Amino acid sequence: MSEEKNIVCHKCNEAITKRVITALGKTWHPEHFLCRHCDEQIEDATFNIQDGEPVCSKCFVERYTSTCAGCKKPILERTICAMGENWHECCFVCDGACKMPLSNRPFYERDGKAYCKQDYEDLFAVRCAKCEKPITDSAIVAMNAKWHRDCFRCNRCENPITTATFTIEGDKPICPECTC
Repeated sequence: MSEEKNIVCHKCNEAITKRVITALGKTWHPEHFLCRHCDEQIEDATFNIQDGEPVCSKCFVERYTSTCAGCKKPILERTICAMGENWHECCFVCDGACKMPLSNRPFYERDGKAYCKQDYEDLFAVRCAKCEKPITDSAIVAMNAKWHRDCFRCNRCENPITTATFTIEGDKPICPECTC
């Protein structure tokens, strides 16, 4: 005669003879498969787990998720932590014109907003006195303005001015060779 092994409920330790819920390596009577926080029966096919115990969706959102700084909704999937805030991956985007996702690339922060390199430079970088494009590396400071090295040129011969001495003629730089 073979011995039948009784299936026992994890909650009440009584034998389960009818419908059984098997989850987390344990068995329960359906009415005993409860959320560890609110003790409501979990009837959904999907549920959450905290410390090896089932948690209903409502309690999980309330207790274990953070709120997205972008859309203000709970984050249930991958969280991006940036600028002291939590974000959905799809909500952490450039605040400039491109709105490009920033989750997998470097970004620049200004006034609590994130920007891609291009938009940051377009919006905030110092502009060259000649070409008016952003200066992103070292600049020449002359005549109360900043210049790209290649843009600081003699107004007569167009050669780059590389010396510390030059003349100003009509608000334009003139190299020492052209002032003689």
